[in-house]
Amino acid sequence: MSNPLQISDSLPGRDAQAGRRCSRITVPEIAHRLDIGRLKVYAMLEQGILPGVLVGRRWIVTRHAYEHWERTCGTRSGTGLVTQPEVTVLT
Repeated sequence: MSNPLQISDSLPGRDAQAGRRCSRITVPEIAHRLDIGRLKVYAMLEQGILPGVLVGRRWIVTRHAYEHWERTCGTRSGTGLVTQPEVTVLT
């Protein structure tokens, strides 16, 4: 009989009972996707680099927020970066 509290490595980030994607992403899964260690992921969460909420001693990262962060390379709106307008040179 298997332990119901054991996390399956074969389906990271999936709800094992329902067989569907979980709305949260785990620190080990983030570490694997970024090819870094778990401690670095925790450091990035503490520094606010990665989107997450600390609840007690546990970090909660939603899959949607992480995937948005991944798509935008971590840039946030309103960071003060100004896009340069295109310049057309007429001769």
